[in-house]
Amino acid sequence: MPLSELATNLRIVGEREVRRTLQARRLKKLFVAQDADLGRIKDILKDAEDQGISVEWVEEKIRLGRACAISRGASVAGIASSKAGN
Repeated sequence: MPLSELATNLRIVGEREVRRTLQARRLKKLFVAQDADLGRIKDILKDAEDQGISVEWVEEKIRLGRACAISRGASVAGIASSKAGN
């Protein structure tokens, strides 16, 4: 599992930021914690699928949060494109 991909300044963390980036069509890759509340993130997963964005599943929210350099768990994270349209 290449969580090292999240070591970038293009990292997006959290439902709200990932949702905004998806709506702007700037998300390149989505990371989802397996223990996340799927009811809360089902729209994010659907939008990512509709846009053809690859999804990487992570075992736990705390692992995803640590990979994103935050001290708490994260349900979702992503990598944004450097510019709109990329």
